[in-house]
Amino acid sequence: AVAEVKLRDDQYTLDHMRAFGMYNYLHLDSWSQDNVYYVDQFGRVMNLSVTLDTALQKPREVFRLPTDLTACDNRLCASIHFSSSTWVTLSDGTGRLYLIKSGKRGNNASEKWEIVFNEELGSPFIIAHSVSFVKSDMHSVAVLLLRVEKDELDTKGSGFHITLEWVTIAAISKEGGHRYEIFKRRFLQGKSVPHYAAIEPSGDGLMIVSYKPFKFVRDEDDQLEENDDAKATTETKDPLYYWQQTEDDVTVTVHIPQDITKDDIKVRFSPDNICVTLKDQPPLVEGKLYSSVDHESCTWIIRENKSLEISLIKKNEGPRWPELIVGDTRGEFIMDSSQCSEITESLMHLTSEVMNPNPEKENPPCNAQELEECDAFLEDSASLCRFDGDTLKVTHVINLGSNQYLFSVVVDPREMPCFCLRHDVDALLWQPHADQPENMWEHIATFNALG
Repeated sequence: AVAEVKLRDDQYTLDHMRAFGMYNYLHLDSWSQDNVYYVDQFGRVMNLSVTLDTALQKPREVFRLPTDLTACDNRLCASIHFSSSTWVTLSDGTGRLYLIKSGKRGNNASEKWEIVFNEELGSPFIIAHSVSFVKSDMHSVAVLLLRVEKDELDTKGSGFHITLEWVTIAAISKEGGHRYEIFKRRFLQGKSVPHYAAIEPSGDGLMIVSYKPFKFVRDEDDQLEENDDAKATTETKDPLYYWQQTEDDVTVTVHIPQDITKDDIKVRFSPDNICVTLKDQPPLVEGKLYSSVDHESCTWIIRENKSLEISLIKKNEGPRWPELIVGDTRGEFIMDSSQCSEITESLMHLTSEVMNPNPEKENPPCNAQELEECDAFLEDSASLCRFDGDTLKVTHVINLGSNQYLFSVVVDPREMPCFCLRHDVDALLWQPHADQPENMWEHIATFNALG
């Protein structure tokens, strides 16, 4: 019988259900497609080969886990991932990771699985993905471990967060040969179980499709830099000035320090430029205006609430300015309600109450009444992110919007798994290509009307 693990009472969230409760115990070896594996109750890895579509060989033992699984109280289901045609990563569900050299698998080869590395890596996890690669003449295996961990600080949410640990195990040369050791450990944290998480074949990056974003959790040493960044961003949060416009004038409001008097302020107007300086400091606001103004009619005053108000009279009445000073993003445009309604009215002709205003066209849009219950999904939208393994930064983010994630599948074991997204009623299969930045996600198949 399969080593099935039931969820415990303290594993009650949707994330636990997704990660462990809907776990598939049967593992297809994508490198030799007629072979499936499972872990049985005695901790044996059993192999079944499919000879015909309807015939299965008897299960045979290829490996036995050295530990007694039932002894561990909080274990998860054992998990297997085939990193290459000769390498396997295996977790017994107690928090120990095994790297196994299996030799050629399948075709009734007499498989001899041999452990080359095993280590206790903390709390129990399941293996989400793994790849085997050679870099600078060193063989490495990168593994992605998934944990759902209690989060003491989270009082509003489910009380848990998701950790992805990205471990790289490399063959490090020692006297008289080489041994496999942990070369790098990196952690990411998020608030939802990723729909899809895979390491690139080169081991350089990571792609994740998830409902809530993931980010790297740094070590203590890097914490300081991060705080400095945080300070810098909070300081620049408040806009330097606010501005409003009508058809014929522009009003700019600048907040000024308490001790500044009227004599300390200099405002220079020219037909295309503005410059505001306080006391002997460098100019506070300076630059080329978006459009010409009648500089002789421009004025400024100080309001009671210690703000400087500047009125600019537009030379050409009518056209709206998209920005005040060319290239300056430090200000914030404030729109008044009458302008909002004007703009809405001017856009009215682009929208329509009718589902399909001109039905002469070929394809009528999807009719909401025809959708079924399974078509409504709870999450607002997921996003697809690519993380760089060296800088630990996000290089690409794609918001999947209403394109619901359906499943992932391996088409070519040397590539990353494909993921399938729903586009209206069709399902489109996307193949990630980490090494082609200009065509990183290629559409390779469509399941028409899958929805």
